[in-house]
Amino acid sequence: MVKLSVVVPFYNVQTYALETLRSLRANTREDFEFLLVDDCSTDATPEILERAVRDLPGAVLLRHERNGGLATARNTGLDAARGEYVTFLDGDDWVTPGYYARLVAAAEGLGCDFVRTDHVQFTARARTVHRVPVGRRDEVLNPRDAILPVARTTSVDYAYAWAGVYHRRLLERGLLHFTDGLRTAEDRPWIWRLHREAESFAVSGTLLGVFYRRGVASSLTQIGDVRQLDFIRAFDQVIAETSADPEADRFLPKAVRTYCAIIAHHLAAKDRFEPAVARQLRALSAGALKRLPQDLLKEALDTMDLDRSDQLRKLRRRMSSGTGATAAPASTGEAAA
Repeated sequence: MVKLSVVVPFYNVQTYALETLRSLRANTREDFEFLLVDDCSTDATPEILERAVRDLPGAVLLRHERNGGLATARNTGLDAARGEYVTFLDGDDWVTPGYYARLVAAAEGLGCDFVRTDHVQFTARARTVHRVPVGRRDEVLNPRDAILPVARTTSVDYAYAWAGVYHRRLLERGLLHFTDGLRTAEDRPWIWRLHREAESFAVSGTLLGVFYRRGVASSLTQIGDVRQLDFIRAFDQVIAETSADPEADRFLPKAVRTYCAIIAHHLAAKDRFEPAVARQLRALSAGALKRLPQDLLKEALDTMDLDRSDQLRKLRRRMSSGTGATAAPASTGEAAA
């Protein structure tokens, strides 16, 4: 039986794909499979992947006929995964030699639904360790207990899918798939659902082997086009699903506050968006604030820092006075790749 499936989407990452593939080659094992998903790349990435399949034991190449985005590409890999455990890697990141064997050993030792890990973010030569915001390490915990407190960074804010490993029973329960078509913030509904519905998790206190590349020019975090606005759809989903939870009163204040913080973050960086997209950002953000439970919105704004709360209050006032458009979230899934 396949012990571990590694799902790796690639889209126009010819500059970095070889480094990613070399790191996978240093992690091969006879019971590991590497599901390489080409999301309809238009550069030399397809040729690089074709060569990799011949040289990388356990590699399977899966192709999209049209670009679907990271969420859809991950789902393609999940649909083909045969492993007892599943993990992810992005096509421009890399892992240290032997990392996946250690990851599986940690998961087997803890025996829980999923294990989260720290990671290294790097830009050029600068490297910074980012840690899972959970204090208790190498101990099986209740995932729901890691959602709170409201006003602090918690495990649902550490949304990186590749920073962990997940037992197959979560895949069979439908908890590992992403919302098709989301071009950004695809990890947010995913991590919230995982923490609400999985039964057990742990944070490794020793594993550090994933290197996350920041500042990639082709990354959506660096591109100010309409695809960035998918965060609205992503957080609308978080709010809707959390509202349906039996403990909605407990968790919804955290979801609302996080949504407000993300809106404020994007509004503060609106100059990097194309002018038409910046206008749409303001309209969609105003609509999102209007849809939120108003008592929880007021509570969130009252507890946020002054700059962010003022920014959102101004947008809210324009919405209330009718001077700001409040368009409903538009589908951005067909935006140019």
